[in-house]
Amino acid sequence: MRPGTSALLVLAFLTAACSGPAGVAGVSTHPPAAPDTGTPLDDAGPTPEPAFISAAVPPTGEEPVLLPPPKLSKFTYTFPVKGCKVSYARKLLVLPKTTIWADRGCAFVAPVSGTVREVNVQNRWVPSTDRGGDREGRYVTLLGDDGVLYLGGHLDTVAEGIVPGKKVKAGQQLGTVGNTGNARDTASNLYFAVTWKTDANEWWIRRGMVEPWDYLDAWRNGNRTYSPAQEMKAVRKKTGPLPACSVACSSKPEVKGVERPERPKPTRKPVQPVEVGPLDVEVPGVGD
Repeated sequence: MRPGTSALLVLAFLTAACSGPAGVAGVSTHPPAAPDTGTPLDDAGPTPEPAFISAAVPPTGEEPVLLPPPKLSKFTYTFPVKGCKVSYARKLLVLPKTTIWADRGCAFVAPVSGTVREVNVQNRWVPSTDRGGDREGRYVTLLGDDGVLYLGGHLDTVAEGIVPGKKVKAGQQLGTVGNTGNARDTASNLYFAVTWKTDANEWWIRRGMVEPWDYLDAWRNGNRTYSPAQEMKAVRKKTGPLPACSVACSSKPEVKGVERPERPKPTRKPVQPVEVGPLDVEVPGVGD
């Protein structure tokens, strides 16, 4: 190397080092450039077109097809009061039955097709005795084709032709709503009970063993195949077919001189007319 060459190389190196960024060689000490964030926040771009907004709204179409309630049994039921505004309790009140409040004269109809079993047209109940078998006043029981026994009590009247053994269809009128029996001081109503076939003297079974309001709700709201038959069988299996009376069982001893039950008035036999001959007429052989 010629004299002076090394001095020139050192000078060139120092010049390059001074002209570059400070710090370690090859590493920049300048602050990094700001990242590209896209459109500034104060300029969010154009407003979406109406077509973009309407795309979030579901398109209109035909009305949904209403499906009928599922068929739950082979039987068809109907609400037991027809053509009138009604109300009823949906909870246990003393006995597993319900009181359907409705105007006097409203139709009590068969809740299901079946055979009329008992018909009581006499209102025998009086508060002085309060006999259990008389408390429903006038009533009709129906043994449904589903094997369930239904009772409609406190009736004002029993429909003409409704007698034990008569076959009826669901919705056929059995009587009219009233307040006979121990409902005589209340508004008119239908005592409605669900139970199983029993003898007439086992009135505590006839007056209701199965809570009926879930079935009434279903029949009223359109599910006319909801049947109490399975629940009836389950309750009967649990209690036995002849459970002893346990609620509101006793009656009062009859006392002379107090109010007596309503009794049917006897029908007088018509008197046959007797032909009588004219007066002052001589009859041969008489008075001779």
